[in-house]
Order: sequence, then C-alpha cells, then structure tokens
Amino acid sequence: MTSADTVTTLERLANLLRIHSIEATQASNSGHPTSCSSMAEITSVLFFNVMHYDPKDPRNPAGDRFVLSKGHCAPILYAAWAVAGAFPVSDLKNLRKIDSDLEGHPTPRLNFIDVATGSLGQGLGFASGMAYAGKYFDKSDYRVYCVLGDGECAEGSVWESFAFASFYKLDNLCAVIDINRLGQSDPTQLQHDLETYRKRVDAFGWHPIIVNGQDVSQLLAAFKEASQIKDKPTCILAKTFKGSGLKGIENELDWHGKPLGDKADGIVADLRKLVNEETLVRPEINKIVAKVPEIKKDKEIKLSSPPNYDGKKEIATRLAHGTALEKLGKSCEYVIALDGDTKNSTYSIKFHDAYPKRFVECYIAEQNMVQVAIGIATRQRYISFVHTFAAFLLRAADQIRMGAISFTRVKYIGSHAGVSIGEDGPSQMALEDFAFFRTIPHIVCFYPSDAVSAERAVELAANYDGAVYIRTSRPNFPILYKNDEVFQIGKAKIIVESSNDVCTIVAGGVTLHEAVKASEKLKAQGKAIRIIDAFTLKPIDRETILKSVNATNNRLLVVEDHYPEGGLGEAVMAALADQTGIKIVHLAVPEVARSGKSAELLSKYGIDAEHIVNAVEKLL
Repeated sequence: MTSADTVTTLERLANLLRIHSIEATQASNSGHPTSCSSMAEITSVLFFNVMHYDPKDPRNPAGDRFVLSKGHCAPILYAAWAVAGAFPVSDLKNLRKIDSDLEGHPTPRLNFIDVATGSLGQGLGFASGMAYAGKYFDKSDYRVYCVLGDGECAEGSVWESFAFASFYKLDNLCAVIDINRLGQSDPTQLQHDLETYRKRVDAFGWHPIIVNGQDVSQLLAAFKEASQIKDKPTCILAKTFKGSGLKGIENELDWHGKPLGDKADGIVADLRKLVNEETLVRPEINKIVAKVPEIKKDKEIKLSSPPNYDGKKEIATRLAHGTALEKLGKSCEYVIALDGDTKNSTYSIKFHDAYPKRFVECYIAEQNMVQVAIGIATRQRYISFVHTFAAFLLRAADQIRMGAISFTRVKYIGSHAGVSIGEDGPSQMALEDFAFFRTIPHIVCFYPSDAVSAERAVELAANYDGAVYIRTSRPNFPILYKNDEVFQIGKAKIIVESSNDVCTIVAGGVTLHEAVKASEKLKAQGKAIRIIDAFTLKPIDRETILKSVNATNNRLLVVEDHYPEGGLGEAVMAALADQTGIKIVHLAVPEVARSGKSAELLSKYGIDAEHIVNAVEKLL
C-alpha cells in the first residue's frame, strides 16, 4: 500500500469509526458521539497503522498498550477493536445494554481493556505504570499509548503523571491530548491555545508535538517522531473539533453526551459516501514484535522464612510488615513495592534496600502512585504493594475506587493510623480509613495486632486474588502469637478466654492491647472477659464473634482507634444485625483529635484500658 493509499484508507476508517459510534449511541439512546468524532483520526492511525497488538489475544504481555483516559469515548474504542477483529461489529449496537459488556465507559470485563476509565484524569497515570513496567521490569520494546481529553487536563492528577513519566524517562510512553476545545457545559480553560499546552508539556519534561488532529498525514509523522525520541515521553497535542465531520454539529457547544437524534440518518449517509465500505481494504494489524521475559507464577507465595520473634521485644506492625515484604521479595521475583516518600516510616525501605530495582519511589503524589501501581499490576504479571500513611491513601480514594472497577489486585498498606500515633496530630491520623476501604468491592481489610500477624497478613495479601488493605500501626506492640500461628482471611483469634467469661470484647491494633490490660484489671476484681482479635474487618468473622457473645451472656464491647462510623464497630454490628437480645457498647474516637502523647490520647478519647474496664462494668 503506497503512502497516499495509506492516508486515504486511514481517513476512510476514521469515518467508519464515526459511523459506528453514531449508530451505537443511537441504539442505546445515550453516549458521546461528538467526543468520539474528534478523536476518530487519532484512533484510526493508532489501531490500523501504529500499534502492534493481536485482536485475538489482546492481553498478550508483549503487545502495545492503549489507555483511553477520556473513557466516555468508549464507543469509538469499541468500534476500533471490532473493526480490528476482536469481536463482531454487529455487537456494537448492544452498547450500554445490561447484558452487554460494552458499557458506557470501558472496564476490564472486556478482554481488550486493561483498566477502567471514565473518572477523568487517571488514564495517564495508569499508562505511566504500564510504561514503567515495560521499561524497567519487562525491559521490553512494547509501547504504551494514552489518549486524554483536554477538559481532564484541569485535573491535578494528570500533572502528577506528567511529572512522574518525565522523571523516569519513559520514552516508551506516548500521550495524545485530544484538544477539541469544548467541555461538557463550557469551553475548556485553554480552548485551542496550543502554545500554552506546548509550554506546559515542555516544562514537565516531555517532548511536545503540535498537529492537526484531523490530519492523518500529520498524525502518522507525529507517531513516527515519538517512536524515535529517547529519554523522555512524547505528548502529541492534537487540535481537533468536537463533532468533527458531523455537519451542523461540529464545534457546537450543546452536544456533549447526546446521541444525534433525528440528525443521525443524514449524517451517517454523508459519512458512508466518504467511507465507501464495499471497496475499503482494511490494513493488516501490525504483528507483535516485542519480547517479554516469562514470569513463572507460584501456586502459593510464601515468606522466605517464617516469623522469628522471641517475645522479649515489642515490635510495631509497620516494621513487621516491612520485614515480611522483604521476605516476599526474596521468594517472589514479581512482587513490586511503591511508596510516596514515606518509606522510612512505612518500612517499605526494607524492600527498597534489598531490591532497589523492584521499588518505585513515587514521591508525594499519592493519586499518581495508586494509578501507577494499578498500571503495573495489569495483565497479571506483577503484584504491587503501595505504601504511605493511611491518611494520605484517602487522597487517592477515587483512584482506589476505579482500581476496584478495574478488578485490580493492588495491595494498599496504610501506616500511622489512629490517635495512637501521638504528637503528629489529627492531620496525620487516619480515623476514617476502614470506613472507606470497607466499601471497596471484594477487598480484604487486614488489621494485624502484633508482628507475627502482620507478617502473615502480608503473605496472605500477596496470595489473595484481589485488592487488599492492611492497616499498620506506629506504636510498638507486645508479641501475642507464636511464630507458627496459622492465620486465615476472615478468621478472628480468641486471645483471652475462660469458661466463666461475662463479656466479649472485639478489638484490633492498639485497642486489642488495651483490652488485654483491661482484662488483667478486671481479673483482679474477679471478672473474666473474652477478647477477640478481629484480624480482618472485611470479611469479619461472624461465626467466632457470635459464638463468643452467646457464651458470654450476650454482652459485647467493641473498641477501636477509628471514628465510630464505618470501622470495626459497625462491621461487627452489621454482622450481628439479625440477632436480638445482644447488649452492645461501642467505644471509638468521637471527635476530631489533637496532638498529645499516645497514652494521653487513648485516654482522652475513651479507648484505653481504663475506659474499657468502665464500659465492661456498665455492661454488667
């Protein structure tokens, strides 16, 4: 095919993609055909000339990656994959139907989608993670492409990703900003001021290329130039028009997120003349040429050595987690750790020092860190462990939420939780972390209370086929368990028990140790209590808790270093919601905390041993 034929064919394919986008959104009576149309030439050039991939094996680890950050343009992405042969074109009209995986925004329910997008501002971070894995872990030649909308470039997370990708010289990454001028309700901030876009991209250390995004020849030249740039990523700044090629609609404001209605038939008829599909010869998809190393996956990932504590020294669970992560790194070559400049506090530094090439420093940019971790974890090659203070993970709440929609297996480690951290004050105290993480579908939420359980939580997390949150603590805790204690997801541990217990206490972390102190005081008064270490808040061990409560006169006390809403207390109460006759007291941090010594704060907010004793006495 000659150069002129190539350009003509790609132009015709771009219009075919417009037609499919219009017809799909007409069939569903919803969607974004005008936003799809502005990126039609970009999509055509990428899918039918530039990218190397296999439509029949879209998750081939050596294939190029494509991330549609402007996820509302899903119809044209689906059209490209269908035209490429991934599934029948006729299925496109099932867009947004409840029994179709061609959803309103893309998700990995489709085997050609790596990450869910549609919450704007996240795609470039996902793509950066993929590119980082390609360059530094796989050491492969596959490339990563990401198309962003101009409107989403108002999101700070986009520029976190720009900074990350240039710092790590991700020359295998090419972003395209579809600068179509119009947002949902107004023109975008910069509209068609491409020079300001160029200055910003250049200032962030990328190689900028300005093109007419509706000109196939310019796009072909730009992607070729991008492939030759070394030591920095490329950003193609594509000037386009929303609704491009749609007569009477192009560059008009009030068409965002609307099917074309009674204008559709006429517009499609005009486009069909440009396509002349009967004579259209589709180009062959570029075969995959990159190579990736084989990763041999173990049936079970194990610590390289079991916990080894003599019980004489108190150990923080954050430190024990770091020890376990280092052990995992030794036994499993596909475990990766990321941190947001807190590694000497979270103790991910132990992994960093042992395996620096498998450690990604993301600096103080938590949203991008989570995006990168999700990107690295795509195609089931690497297991990402993400670290920062638990409070700062919440900055990335939407990224974590989108990770769940992406069915990611990322493991989130949040340290320095609760008032027990002491003097640093309330801005550093995660007191709402479990309330958020418990809402994430299929996630496991661990709350280890000593070094042994912390190591085993990390091991269990690595093996769990889904996302995990582990809450680690700053204070040093006594060792509660023998080194060979067996732990399971969803199984609590009874750590204090007798035949004449009068009340059950459920706790975790620092409050578990306060409960043990309280049990000694109560024992001196002739009152025996049963203490349960929850270990996981999600899933909660309903069976053990209910059996213990029934055996202790239906009296239950839950105490936690967390706000009352959404944490351990509500997890326990939800588990027992079908029960009657249980008398429950819930101790939690009732208000915004303040700086102070750990013991002072536990006392001030009513969750220390003394307050536990008082609560038990009132229950009796």
